[in-house]
Amino acid sequence: MKNLILVSLLITTIISCKQEVKPEKETKVQEEQKEEVIPDRSGDFPEDIAAVFKAHGGINAFDQMNSMIFEIAKPEGNEKHTIDLKTRYARVETDKFVLGFDGKEAWLEQDSTYFKGNPRFYHNLMFYFYAMPFVLGDDGISYQKVDDLKVGDISYAGYKISYGDGIGDSPKDNYFLYFDKPSGKMKFLGYTVTFFSKESSEKISLIEYANWNDVNGILLPTSLKWRAYKDGVVGEVKSEMNFVNAKIDKKKVSSSLFKKPSIEKSKTL
Repeated sequence: MKNLILVSLLITTIISCKQEVKPEKETKVQEEQKEEVIPDRSGDFPEDIAAVFKAHGGINAFDQMNSMIFEIAKPEGNEKHTIDLKTRYARVETDKFVLGFDGKEAWLEQDSTYFKGNPRFYHNLMFYFYAMPFVLGDDGISYQKVDDLKVGDISYAGYKISYGDGIGDSPKDNYFLYFDKPSGKMKFLGYTVTFFSKESSEKISLIEYANWNDVNGILLPTSLKWRAYKDGVVGEVKSEMNFVNAKIDKKKVSSSLFKKPSIEKSKTL
């Protein structure tokens, strides 16, 4: 009898084991971080402009980037610029002042009156000069072929860049891009300033892009030289600006960096 009971229990145990459903192995599903697909705009520009972009790393490569940092070398201390390339939020900081743009307001923070300029005008001024020629790929731009700029025995091909109504703070600004024909690299930039007058201007200032540096596959200037310029004649160097510690990256910077400080000594313009 005892043997019968043991056999019965053994059979019951075997059946239970067979019917037991083993838990499935846990599988860790890692969510793939999908990179934003940036369309290639290389074919959206005149052939010469597209060639200039290509000579500097390509407009598509630039469009993949999300942040840019550079410093202007100054004897009293460098001036650091940080830009969100997608929103164009900006921060400019020195030992004496910090100013920025959060998408709506341009703000200024300082303990003195060291910075006497207009934050709204200045927050992206040097970025536009530094990020040439790629900022000339922004929306709302028109391109018009102009006469070559002759400097010594060399002629540089040129385009006039103008903006549609309501584009940016200074839609009446004009730029003149001149590039080296064999290499396609940008050489000179002519520009007008209409921010304050809001009226078109015939006065053209001229910058020479003297040297370039490969930063993460993008050519960015290491120095800018303002040249005397009148009636199409390029004169002597009037001033020079040098750039150091440049970075351009797909990584984004925190949006909090561009927020207006909530303190009394900051002001907005």
